Amino acid sequence: MNHPPAPPGLIRGPDDNLLETEIPEDRRLSSLTAQPQQPPERSSEDDSSYEEDPGAHSGHIVAPGVSHDDAASGEIREYTGVFEGPEKTLEVVFRRSDGATLAAAAGHADPHSDGEGGDGYDRVGLRRLSRPDLDRVCERARVTILSRVSNRYLDAYVLSESSLFVYPYMLILKTCGTTTLLRCLAVLIELGRKVGLELDWMGYSRKNFNFPGDQAFPHQSFHQELEYLYSHRNLCERLDGNGYTLGPVTGDHWFVFVADQTIRSKMCDLDTDRVLNIMMFDIDQSVAEIFYYNAYAAKEHSGETEEEALKRISTAQTKAAGIDTLCPGAIIDPCAFEPCGYSMNAILFRSYSTMHITPEVGSSYASFETNQRVSSYESLINNVVRSFRPKRFVMTLIADEAGLVQMKENPLTGSASSTKIVVPCGAAAGCGKGGDGRKGSSSVNSSTNTGKRMLYKRTTLASIKVEDDCCCMMGNFVLEEDSNEDYVRNIRAFKERGMSMS
Repeated sequence: MNHPPAPPGLIRGPDDNLLETEIPEDRRLSSLTAQPQQPPERSSEDDSSYEEDPGAHSGHIVAPGVSHDDAASGEIREYTGVFEGPEKTLEVVFRRSDGATLAAAAGHADPHSDGEGGDGYDRVGLRRLSRPDLDRVCERARVTILSRVSNRYLDAYVLSESSLFVYPYMLILKTCGTTTLLRCLAVLIELGRKVGLELDWMGYSRKNFNFPGDQAFPHQSFHQELEYLYSHRNLCERLDGNGYTLGPVTGDHWFVFVADQTIRSKMCDLDTDRVLNIMMFDIDQSVAEIFYYNAYAAKEHSGETEEEALKRISTAQTKAAGIDTLCPGAIIDPCAFEPCGYSMNAILFRSYSTMHITPEVGSSYASFETNQRVSSYESLINNVVRSFRPKRFVMTLIADEAGLVQMKENPLTGSASSTKIVVPCGAAAGCGKGGDGRKGSSSVNSSTNTGKRMLYKRTTLASIKVEDDCCCMMGNFVLEEDSNEDYVRNIRAFKERGMSMS
């Protein structure tokens, strides 16, 4: 990735410790009444107290007293070797505007005019947006599109910082580093109207930053993000959402904003009803080394182009870390970055999976997110954690109530003792397949394939139900230092219910 800099060391700056909704381990989701973060106070003369943002063609507005984002949020700084890995995530759901005809959102063959060529899929709603339209969205967030894969249900784009997924009536944009994700919201609203759609549901979430002092407006604090969101008349007049904080404000926590007037489970066009995200920190160093570009031969032969070399190295990293085994049967679009870093999108029917890795020492991070609708995520969580062996990870789940009912097992419910996660301590999932393409390498981390197991304990749990049926859950998991085989065996024998991972 194009990694911008961050101050050295971990900074726990004024990163918005506004509201803690952490609950005891033995409390259930249904027993918790969510306490929303109240919106910033606004003048009774709303329209006259806001001014146009000169950097937005769509006429969105910024709160008084806040500097214009285009003047204050784009400074490019020299990369210093650390990177803000955890992503900001924006999900927007649209519906056909009142009075809009079906033809207004009806499909054509591939509308993209970016030279990629048509793929023959009929496109409806947001999938009719052209490549220049999407480039405009990405420009506001300060990211660029690198590649695209598609099927009959969605388009998936790998970005310079994370990913973009476009469904007919839903768009998910994830950006990391010091990107300015929320600045694209007004453009999305405008482009939705262009294809006969209006905003119906909006969610924004992120983990607290490791390097908050390096962020740009409007992401310098959660309060600033809320203020920016509330400054959008075309959002607030219609949806008027709330902000929440889940988890301990003294440790890893998760910020969520939801604006909703719709029962999502009743929307036939909404293809996902739950999203699982695993954010892993301090990943195993031998795994992190896989994702350094110069660990691979720059060229295998004199005739190899830079594009061919990028494809070869991206594929080698995917297989070396076992990432391809996490998405069996899916169309996978991997991308390696110089000097280090990795992104991957995978699509399978209506679902997506995405992975982003920043391997720098001192800020190593890997994330895996998917909206697969499965009854149990047990084996998937097992394989993801096993592949990267982090020292700690944060797991989040956003789902409607019907989605939770469909899940037979949930690692974010039940007591802490019943949800301990046990994974092998050996090599990454790709180990044992021979050379991984790196210079002087014959296998992945074979020296650590000891047969021991690693035990992760859930230390905190938080959950809320917001609006009508949107459930948000998060848990912090930490590697137990004393995870000898006898101790792990006793834990597994004691467990009577919940997650049992091996």
